[in-house]
Amino acid sequence: MKRTKTAVPSDIEIAQQASMKKITEIVEQLDIEEEEIELYGKYKAKLSHNILNRLAQKENGKVILVTAINPTPAGEGKSTVTVGLGQALNKLGKKTVIAMREPSLGPTMGLKGGAAGGGYSQVLPMEDINLHFTGDIHAITTANNALAAMIDNHIHQGNELQIDTRRITWKRVVDLNDRALRKVVIGLGGATQGVPREDGFDITVASEIMAVFCLAKDLKDLKARLARIVIGYDVNQKPVTVKDLNVEGALTLLLKDASMPNLVQTMEHSPAIIHGGPFANIAHGCNSVLGTQMAAKLGDYVVTEAGFGADLGAEKFLHIKTPSLGYHPQAVVIVATVRAIKMHGGLSKDQLKMENLEALKLGIENVKKHVETIQSFGLPYVIALNEFVTDTEAEISYVQEWCKAHEIPMALTQVWEKGGEGGLKLAEAVLSEIEKSNDEFTPLYLPENTVEQKLEIIAKTVYGAEGVDILPTAQKQLQLIVGEGWGHLPICMAKTQYSLSDDAKKLGRPQNFTITIRELKPSVGAGFIVALTGNIMTMPGLPKEPAALKMDVDEQGKATGLF
Repeated sequence: MKRTKTAVPSDIEIAQQASMKKITEIVEQLDIEEEEIELYGKYKAKLSHNILNRLAQKENGKVILVTAINPTPAGEGKSTVTVGLGQALNKLGKKTVIAMREPSLGPTMGLKGGAAGGGYSQVLPMEDINLHFTGDIHAITTANNALAAMIDNHIHQGNELQIDTRRITWKRVVDLNDRALRKVVIGLGGATQGVPREDGFDITVASEIMAVFCLAKDLKDLKARLARIVIGYDVNQKPVTVKDLNVEGALTLLLKDASMPNLVQTMEHSPAIIHGGPFANIAHGCNSVLGTQMAAKLGDYVVTEAGFGADLGAEKFLHIKTPSLGYHPQAVVIVATVRAIKMHGGLSKDQLKMENLEALKLGIENVKKHVETIQSFGLPYVIALNEFVTDTEAEISYVQEWCKAHEIPMALTQVWEKGGEGGLKLAEAVLSEIEKSNDEFTPLYLPENTVEQKLEIIAKTVYGAEGVDILPTAQKQLQLIVGEGWGHLPICMAKTQYSLSDDAKKLGRPQNFTITIRELKPSVGAGFIVALTGNIMTMPGLPKEPAALKMDVDEQGKATGLF
């Protein structure tokens, strides 16, 4: 039978009714000096890089990575669990700082929704965070497009670097889903308007500058990474970099303030650092190294997240972010819901309210594959079963018994409804797994592995594929990558988030499939090679009914429709 619960308001109503402390009061909970904060109103602050310098010798807090099964339209609540777990750990007396990504306006106004958590496990001020926040993403947009303007001006002013206008790889960006901008022609209108050529737009969070921003350890590293960005190729097919254009200093200057991590609070006044936000299906999907490092210096525990499922965000956190961070997570939380498991078992969204143990039995294979992925890295883990009102006792019992039979640590969470209190069992389970751990973390591949080997390892071990099929265009790009000495870089797979395969329709745990690599793009500044699979796009489109259609603001400036 279904269990009934008291109806609760929407996420935005809960957020608007919450009582926030001034951010200066949150700062007082942490080892932060007065001159190390820059206030952005009453409830937001930026944190100086000097905190990391001053606390350099302090032991890092233990990092807990929150990931999930492959997302479904049913919702999994990964950000909600991230916030709720952080609040729960603080309730247990563990000094904990949450480290999350900044939401992009593209999904916020489109289909996916925001990334501030939900219910009584949200970060505040929710409206600000889900909209313009402190302007970091706009600063990245500006830096990206400033570089684009410099490229076209260089060509217009004589093209000293002999840039081949047919081989410019740098695109303009906008932080919105706008499919009409995927392919454009610029420079029309005569000699004074520039040189005509084909161009295109990506969404800002897919920009290499976003990736650089999130992987840089400090301003010096940020400038060095920006300088290494390849913007295209010259007439001799040699790479042209930002350093060749001599604009790395200007780009760093544009990002100087944005590079300071943002401090906010949760519903229960736990400190939360929100900084950076690359997509997980077309970029590496993790918040900034600076934000995580700062959280680790200010707290004994850090709860952070990686985008989408363990096949994307977690794999990229462990292969791409961990080397820049300098240390690895001490435990991983894999978020699942009965609803999502049933969708992976073949049910449609309108069938999820009905009890269906057969669908649960089929769909739980998706959970099992993500568990195997985390096991392959040698990390301790816990399944967080995020409870929904439509879950039945029989369905929850099935998942609990399945986990017990497979010796998989698991905790039922009610953080949406109960905040930190609803995450205490999860927090206790995670602490227990950390205490038992022998720290056997091992990456699945090493820099010396070939690009082909890295692709095969990810496809076979993480996705369960039989192998990869590298198409002719990608083969040619691979030759260039190896020839330029970039083959040691890690791989950033651009793949659908909905499936373990590169076909979004293949839910559950697909069998007998290969991963098709259609393009390989070197992101030398960020320090990885992007492998585009399937029909993944770096500029998403809007759905038939975008979330923006339900958004409004009243005469007093109070937002509505933001989830």
